[in-house]
Amino acid sequence: MRIDAFLQESPMFAVNRAARRFESLTAQVLAADGLSFLEGLVLAAMFFEAPRPVKPSQLADTFGTTRGNVSHCISSLEAKGLLQRKIDPEDARAYQLTLKPQGKKCALRVIGAFDKLQKEFEEAIGKTALSDMLRAIRKLEVLFQIK
Repeated sequence: MRIDAFLQESPMFAVNRAARRFESLTAQVLAADGLSFLEGLVLAAMFFEAPRPVKPSQLADTFGTTRGNVSHCISSLEAKGLLQRKIDPEDARAYQLTLKPQGKKCALRVIGAFDKLQKEFEEAIGKTALSDMLRAIRKLEVLFQIK
């Protein structure tokens, strides 16, 4: 198509296409546990924060997504019996999240899967190239932040 030349030079298209492919890849990797990419990230984050409880707003800020997305994710993980939410004793308007025992086991599998993917990326393109790519993507992300 005529647009191909433009697409070959477009960082927006390349990042968007890579994101879709990574989403597909993580869906395959996390399929055994029936998790989405965001659900996997939430479980991993909560595992690393334990024993401290996590607030949904912290997750939204950390992952650069909306509180609505995090809320749907939390509801799904709660329905799967992987985490529980409790009213924050210091602020009755907020929730604290903790992993249930099954959630801890699932988080370990997710972390292992993410670690395996990271090693595959590093082997495929090299740690230095991966680091340079991440730095460039972060610069673009900062450059185009909505103010």
